[in-house]
Amino acid sequence: MFVAVLVVVIVFVGGITRLTESGLSITHWSVVTGIVPPLTDAAWQAEFDLYRQTAEYRFESGPAGMDLEAFKFIYFWEWFHRILGRVIGLAFLVPMVWFWATGAIPKTFMPRLLALFALICGQGALGWYMVASGVGTELTDVSHFRLSAHLLTALFLLGGLVWTALDLRAVHQYSPASPARLTRFGLGVALVLFIQLLLGAWVAGLNAGHAAYDWPLMNGEFAPALDHTRGLLWSLTHDPFVLHFLHRWWAFVAVIALVWLARRIRSTDRLASIAIHSAFGLQVLLGIATVLTEVSLWVAVMHQLVGALLVAATAWGLYGEARRAEAV
Repeated sequence: MFVAVLVVVIVFVGGITRLTESGLSITHWSVVTGIVPPLTDAAWQAEFDLYRQTAEYRFESGPAGMDLEAFKFIYFWEWFHRILGRVIGLAFLVPMVWFWATGAIPKTFMPRLLALFALICGQGALGWYMVASGVGTELTDVSHFRLSAHLLTALFLLGGLVWTALDLRAVHQYSPASPARLTRFGLGVALVLFIQLLLGAWVAGLNAGHAAYDWPLMNGEFAPALDHTRGLLWSLTHDPFVLHFLHRWWAFVAVIALVWLARRIRSTDRLASIAIHSAFGLQVLLGIATVLTEVSLWVAVMHQLVGALLVAATAWGLYGEARRAEAV
């Protein structure tokens, strides 16, 4: 659960990194030496010179008049995001090795715990793969496909951590309780939420939040016109207006699925039911507020933060649904 909290924190910081356009400020990936930020004026200037070679600086930050002090601000957020990733890895690995050595972890859980640790390590590589799409290319932003992979993997990790923590607690309290299994209904809810999270990640990666600043209409119309010149598939994966529209209204499909889940577990896990209702209610309001405030930094960051909390609450609820199904 503690590592899950750290993942929520890094998703929050990742949102700040994205919205302040800090992600390309560090143009190389150094697992060990990257822990220490530049300490001298010469080192700072060298990092700034590397950033000035990116398309983002040449076409956006440079013309906007970015100086060294402004560069230090965006560098901090990217550096802090990477440091948190290392902290999460250590926070998971060290206790796992200790509890494994002392026999506190049931043997049946070790493959899952090792898989979660591999996922944490893979996130670092996936993060660099995302950043590399905007370094040494003519793109002024990272690939929205790679961004979505990086974000959704973090949220999948978060759900896995919550589920595993609940499983370990159940085994400890009700031994010899067996691990819970996701139900078909739970899988359906998870898929509906996954689609909404994927749409949200693409909206973020394409800056599609700026496609319209009114709600429920979009620029005075209910639905944007489709661009047929590049085909339907391109529109569904690249058109900011279409993705903004889909993210707005698929949210209510997700709400229906989450309400259904919360009602099913209300009698067996009331706290999880309350958490799900609270998270999706606040998330919808923050989504609308993000649009109406023209993607205000802190409103948009809170939207991403509550999105992570919604994933954690849903994982909690899906676990309760699995245990409820066992008891029927």
